[in-house]
Amino acid sequence: MSKKLLAEFVGTFWLVFGGCGSAVLAAGIENVGIGWLGVSLAFGLTVLTMAYAVGGISGGHFNPAVSLGLVVAGRFPAKDLIPYWLVQVIGAIAAAATLYVVVSGINGFEGVGGFASNGYGAASPLGYGMMSALVMEIVMTAAFLIIILGATSATVPAGFAPIAIGLGLTLIHLVSIPVTNTSVNPARSTGVALFADGPALTQLWLFWVAPLVGAVIGAVIWKILSTDD
Repeated sequence: MSKKLLAEFVGTFWLVFGGCGSAVLAAGIENVGIGWLGVSLAFGLTVLTMAYAVGGISGGHFNPAVSLGLVVAGRFPAKDLIPYWLVQVIGAIAAAATLYVVVSGINGFEGVGGFASNGYGAASPLGYGMMSALVMEIVMTAAFLIIILGATSATVPAGFAPIAIGLGLTLIHLVSIPVTNTSVNPARSTGVALFADGPALTQLWLFWVAPLVGAVIGAVIWKILSTDD
């Protein structure tokens, strides 16, 4: 179990540092910034790379919503859920703290701003309200769980799941960054919210509730669809 928890810590750290780091450090640079497309790819690549690197050790969840969905689907023991949640959140906070150290070292540092945090209303990239954010996060997390469960089922070729899951997360970001800056991951939202300026902490509840609800919905849909679980 200790190796599994360390793998989840490392994987979640990489997801937050790589994904949120791309948004904070590289997305908005004039003329050469990677933009939303680049950030979407970065998040997908973090999951793809760590799923191959440590997925064989821990299952490669890196996300409390994914862990919950796998419990509901019967793919993960409920007794391990809380330990996984704890190390995922700790990994996300460690990544955000490391990113904060990097960002604060820039010449003329005056604060981190939104720090790739998730939000709605004034904190939404394009000003979408709470209901839009809630619906988007539920739907996208449900879809993510269906992709994960389907890609790792016994009916598909082994070894390709990280590619489908990474590309799935990329697509999710392409659709939902304008609405919420894309969470589908309560740990990712929590880590950066602790350091961000603005309302990220007061809005954090939505980015726990919606992904967890979405994960349960996605797992239930998969159980209805599945022929091998």
